[in-house]
Amino acid sequence: MRETPRQPGGWHERAELVDEARESIARGSKSFAVASLLFDKATRERAHLLYAWCRKCDDVADGQDHGGELSQADGAAVERVQAIRALTHRALDGQPTADIAFDALGLVADECGLTREMADDVVDGFALDAADWRPRTEGDLMRYCFHVAGAVGVMMARVMGVAADDHDTLDRACDLGLAFQLNNIARDVWEDDAAGRCYLPVEWLVEADIPPGQHMKPRYRPQLVTMVRRLVDMAEEHEAAARLGAARLTFRQRWAVLAAANIYGAIGREVRQRGAAAWDHRVHTGALAKLGHVLRAFGQALRQPPPVATMPRWSRGDLMAMARMAGDPAPIPDTPLRDEDVRPA
Repeated sequence: MRETPRQPGGWHERAELVDEARESIARGSKSFAVASLLFDKATRERAHLLYAWCRKCDDVADGQDHGGELSQADGAAVERVQAIRALTHRALDGQPTADIAFDALGLVADECGLTREMADDVVDGFALDAADWRPRTEGDLMRYCFHVAGAVGVMMARVMGVAADDHDTLDRACDLGLAFQLNNIARDVWEDDAAGRCYLPVEWLVEADIPPGQHMKPRYRPQLVTMVRRLVDMAEEHEAAARLGAARLTFRQRWAVLAAANIYGAIGREVRQRGAAAWDHRVHTGALAKLGHVLRAFGQALRQPPPVATMPRWSRGDLMAMARMAGDPAPIPDTPLRDEDVRPA
């Protein structure tokens, strides 16, 4: 039998994949859509292709359509993540998937050198949610943030042309993803609780004397505010580190990354500023505010970033090691050992 020829993009024309990806980002993330407009055309298209896959995986895993209310009622979350992984691997192998978002991944992976390990790091985050996982320690929380956002930051850096062996810049890209996710968790505490999820470490809750599942009760609001302030402080540390890496990018890429950092950072800072009222109404950034963050990023892109006295506690290397240790053991090779001492009769 002849092997199916590799065809990254699943036999779709590139322009078709780019158009579909552009529509996906316009529906799914106005903040990222605004920041991505600052990229050069090639980087913007590739960033949209990667985003389309991330958005599709998120929606399939949660039973959503470009965000919205979480739907886990069918009890098939584990099977959905298995399907995500299978389609992702097929796309990376250069085979058609019958889903344009996965085919988009196949194309951008072929163009930018994205690997199966990178994609699996992201899918592993969906697997944690599907297993109804909860972080016990701060390290567990950061490992989750690595899977669902830090690993995406690494893939986005490769899309922007960062070399595979430029580990320091990839570390800083991971920092930006971690900052984004920490801010998202701070903003979405109420929504996550309504969906039966909690990303606050159990050890933090125990320290605050909050019983499991009770952190949104009014009586515990002061302790919750303290924990969420801690999340935002950690996000700012990773954001500051990420700005060091942004300085090594081309000007337009640097401008886009700093704009995104400003927009997402403002979300966390608004949550912190609101205190106990942070979850009365969902924090969001309006169009005028986004424009202000973009203009501020232009000036920031012209200057060197401020120095960082102390780098964040959690590094990409640490989190990758934790992720590998928590994963399934590597398969034992079934190749028989060579009998060196055996001589033919």
